[in-house]
Amino acid sequence: MKRVSDLELEEIRGGVSGWVMVGIAAIVVFLAGVFEGITNPTPCQR
Repeated sequence: MKRVSDLELEEIRGGVSGWVMVGIAAIVVFLAGVFEGITNPTPCQR
């Protein structure tokens, strides 16, 4: 048997890093904006 540190244990668990969370949040915000633009388009300004 081998003792593992907290860092190694996190790698074994497959922890989600902060950058992955930021990327997922950015994709959700982008898709929400696209959906809003399709369902509620603003008129062109001249």
